[in-house]
Amino acid sequence: MRTFDAIQLGSIELFCKAAELGSFSVAAESLRLTPASVSRSIKRLEERLGVRLFSRTTRNVRLTSEGELYWQQCQQALEQIAEAERAITGNQKVPSGVLRISVGTLYANYRLLPLLQYFTETYPQIELELSLSNRVVDIVDEGYDLAIRIGMPQDSRLIAHKLEDATVGVFATPDYLARHGVPHSVNDLANHDCLQFVLPTTGRVMPWIFTAPDSKELDYTVRSRLRLLDDAFGCISWGNAGGGLFQTYHFIAGPAVARGELVEVLQSYGGRSRQFSVTYPQNRHLSARVRAFIDFMLERLKTPVTLGQR
Repeated sequence: MRTFDAIQLGSIELFCKAAELGSFSVAAESLRLTPASVSRSIKRLEERLGVRLFSRTTRNVRLTSEGELYWQQCQQALEQIAEAERAITGNQKVPSGVLRISVGTLYANYRLLPLLQYFTETYPQIELELSLSNRVVDIVDEGYDLAIRIGMPQDSRLIAHKLEDATVGVFATPDYLARHGVPHSVNDLANHDCLQFVLPTTGRVMPWIFTAPDSKELDYTVRSRLRLLDDAFGCISWGNAGGGLFQTYHFIAGPAVARGELVEVLQSYGGRSRQFSVTYPQNRHLSARVRAFIDFMLERLKTPVTLGQR
């Protein structure tokens, strides 16, 4: 196993500062060093690794692809060291630092973002970086602190906490129902325009979920000429414009139903839900800001859970 001395660790810190600022001279100035000393330190680091970390020109420096990967990993390592120092010195009483979160577009826009005003007011020293995407990210390799997704991950490297079981329903605009009629059973869906969402991870249509009259759970793949790829947010917009029936969460459609802009149908087939979870790497120190965010979300969504539970 490779060991590090203080000089090597210092070179890594200089490298990270130069990568962050995009300049050896600016990094040197911020650290009160000479540009030459920064350049020599990074050159020694490159020689030890056997790769070029920066492409240098007379005007600027930029990371190579190897340098970009190394920077991401070194940032995480240095942050873990800083978190460990804060933990043992008692300086974590006020959560601070950058919190990187990956979250799906629907949950982000309709659930998370409306709550973040209260989070940032409560924790003014935490900086947030949000990635709103339905792509399934690798939290560990891509350097995210947290991810919010449907279900519980199967990845043994992750710890997950259930945030909520979000109930779903089928909705349409009053205008659409006036033109096409109201469905009274799942079989009636064959006569309607059903807005389908194709899962980006599998390329398959996401099934609609129901409770059958005999109380059994029913996963139903609707047949329709209307399909939307990549982002389920489009199904919401399409449905709100009168494009057809769509299945979504009550926390999304509820306000529009209350305003009379949408109508819920097939309620006798309702009762099903999908679970949303927040996950983080199990082998990463649980920083004060990660703990603060999880506690905040659980409190806001009123889901009792003990941190550290798998």
